[in-house]
Amino acid sequence: MVILEAPYPLPHSLPSCQHSLFEVLYVFSKDPFGPPPTHSPFLWPHYHRKSLFICPESTLLTSVSSFHSFPQVSLISSPPRTPYLDPGIFFPQVCHNAAAQGCDPPSPTGLQATQESPHVYTREEVRSHSSPETRIWVTLGCEVFDVTEFVDLHPGGPSKLMLAAGGPLEPFWALYAVHNQPHVREMLAQYKIGELSPEDKVTSTLKTSDPYIDDPVRHPALKVNSQRPFNAEPPPELLTENYITPNPIFFTRNHLPVPNLDPETYRLHVVGPPGGQSLCLSLDDLYKFPKHEITVTLQCAGNRRSEMTQFKEVRGLEWNIGAISTARWAGARLCDVLAKAGHQLCETEAHVCFEGLDSDPTGTAYGASIPLARAMDPEAEVLLAYEMNGQPLPRDHGFPVRVVVPGVVGARHVKWLGKVSVEPEESYSHWQRRDYKGFSPSVDWDTVDFDSAPSIQELPVQSAITEPKDGETVQSGEVTIKGYAWSGGGRAVVRVDVSLDGGLTWHVAELDGEEQRPRKAWAWRLWQLQAPVPAGRKELNIVCKAVDDSYNVQPDTVAPIWNLRGVLSNAWHRVHVHVAP
Repeated sequence: MVILEAPYPLPHSLPSCQHSLFEVLYVFSKDPFGPPPTHSPFLWPHYHRKSLFICPESTLLTSVSSFHSFPQVSLISSPPRTPYLDPGIFFPQVCHNAAAQGCDPPSPTGLQATQESPHVYTREEVRSHSSPETRIWVTLGCEVFDVTEFVDLHPGGPSKLMLAAGGPLEPFWALYAVHNQPHVREMLAQYKIGELSPEDKVTSTLKTSDPYIDDPVRHPALKVNSQRPFNAEPPPELLTENYITPNPIFFTRNHLPVPNLDPETYRLHVVGPPGGQSLCLSLDDLYKFPKHEITVTLQCAGNRRSEMTQFKEVRGLEWNIGAISTARWAGARLCDVLAKAGHQLCETEAHVCFEGLDSDPTGTAYGASIPLARAMDPEAEVLLAYEMNGQPLPRDHGFPVRVVVPGVVGARHVKWLGKVSVEPEESYSHWQRRDYKGFSPSVDWDTVDFDSAPSIQELPVQSAITEPKDGETVQSGEVTIKGYAWSGGGRAVVRVDVSLDGGLTWHVAELDGEEQRPRKAWAWRLWQLQAPVPAGRKELNIVCKAVDDSYNVQPDTVAPIWNLRGVLSNAWHRVHVHVAP
């Protein structure tokens, strides 16, 4: 990297520049100066050596003035490596007379071109930087990064990034394909502080230790939102072809690699209460409990997130309308198993916590919880399911045992179930405490407080149009419109209204599906409407909205329900179609 060194005192100010960001390398010629000012926003992993960072111009101007008292500072700038910076920005023009009103460049004789070599660290040095006190270093390939200032900004939460502290990122990046994006690499490049020593450079294990190598084969009709971990939904035209969704096209929501479990050695651990009996259950043991069967619709909290993204950017998988499916589930009732272990309802609040056997390289498993009152209620029909549509659970859907919580968001239906316990508080899992929560449209990632919002349990009323598709051309005369409707908490859908003109006039659709008991409507209703196409119309703006038995109805637009995670998206579903002449 070619740099220009200016061996003169650091200036009080810098000339104004049309560019909003600078990339600067500070090198101190004295070692050490003592600790840098505490209000410095810059990265100082080795402030007596060098610090590479990108910062706003206003921040640079403010902070540079705080360092002018260090007389032997060399200010060096390098060609920026990020696409939003002009590679022509250098600092030989820097003003070095704090009292001067103007900004005259220093004499050319005071500048010299040099070649800066990256600092070299051993893996042992990297391992010693694994906490905020020692600063947090990580490696990727042969490069070393100080990510101390980024930990609290990590989209997955600080705890996830801290798993890699003092070591390589590869095992964790391999879990989430989103890391393999150019903008992520560019973001990480801002925190580079050096390279690994030659003897510590090793080939990345990303390919040789691929945690997804044993994932099951999936149906080609599924629309994939993420390969690693695998997340996919059926196309709309297949979603409502059957009331019961066939196993191969049931939407798939995975957070981690799919475990390959041996049914012969599988054990479910159920922690008993104080003085009670903990259970270690094989599949055969579960089969001995009374078998219970129910039809239940599962919906991801992020279903229809893509519509929120169209309004304003959110974080999460771009689900269309297919992150919802219905199956016939069979297994042991959770209340029977908990009772066998000695649990009973208590006056104080308690939660049943579930842990899956899917985990990351550190052993951190997916987890979630539901209130004990729901788990112990026979009428809630919570299952430890081992069958799906009359067959053993497919691997993608939790083989050999998963939780099925009727009327509750899919995130609580823990798959590959390994442990059940009753705790005074809800699960401390990231996915319970730091995800799957709704917030005001005014909350952003700078102001969000996850502790201020309850975890999503029951979902709001929902409906969507599966036929015709957006942009399709329909025949004049009569149009057939199909879709689904569902509401959480066992609330039955009592009506679906459909409009062909964006909501000015309405038709009532015909509902189809199983008859369900009041307050136990765990499954969706499919609906259909055949309506005449108004004469002379060239386009139709088709809209649907559902009403449940509590007279909850969907909001008409996304704006008032938008949230930074894109969950709970249930505005009127809209499809624009053309009418054939």
